Amino acid sequence: MEHKRLKDKVAIITGGATGVLGKVMGIGGASAWAFVEQGAKVLIADVDHENGHLTASQINSTTNTKNTALFMKADVKIESDWEKLISYTESKFGRIDILVHAAGKALTGDIDKTDLCQWDEMMDIHSKGVFLGTKCVIPVMRRSKHGSIVIVSSIDSHVGGSGTAYSAAKGSGRTFAKVSAIQLAKDNIRVNSVHPGYTDTPLSRKLVAEITADGSPDPRVPRIPLGRVANSHEIAKLILFLASDESSYITGAEVIIDGGVTSQ
Repeated sequence: MEHKRLKDKVAIITGGATGVLGKVMGIGGASAWAFVEQGAKVLIADVDHENGHLTASQINSTTNTKNTALFMKADVKIESDWEKLISYTESKFGRIDILVHAAGKALTGDIDKTDLCQWDEMMDIHSKGVFLGTKCVIPVMRRSKHGSIVIVSSIDSHVGGSGTAYSAAKGSGRTFAKVSAIQLAKDNIRVNSVHPGYTDTPLSRKLVAEITADGSPDPRVPRIPLGRVANSHEIAKLILFLASDESSYITGAEVIIDGGVTSQ
């Protein structure tokens, strides 16, 4: 019998509505598929109600399972949404073993072209959202005496660029993972951050389309030693590893997965 790497585990994945079959998947959506395939029950959380329900229903029908993947609309910026999400997941599945912070939104713009609303939006999603979700899930994980939290950051947390607010917010997640890892180690709750490079997702396709609208070439590939962008399933495999017991001695780590970009 095949060994399921997340057998009997329960996971919440934010930003998971990007897992619709027939479309390019986002990191959260690809992770939802990977987790269920490896035996987990998954609660997909997203503001995208339509695609969230579709992703969950497609996972259940394709894997011939019933209610293995559920969807709940939630805005990571709102504490009461997190409280409802945590309560709903525990009521449905009885526990929460894994939390993946994959909700995100990208924004480019130099400092002098970034207004306060844009700054606040990036911080609310990538910084406040990560803080609130982690804070709300801690009591549930403490009762189980274990847990794994994975924060999906970006290589933009390591290098400078034109995404002023985005990079700063992603940098917050990078540091928060380390702070959380130290504080929660006594509870056997591990916290790690993942830092993808250029990845083919719905979000990146939109940004690249804007950049290349004037006919200029895609600027990403020449910067990547491996010569191609990643696909979301490659990032999901790393998240799966950090979520599983295979990484039981890894906490407070920042794992870069970028095809060699930041090694230059």
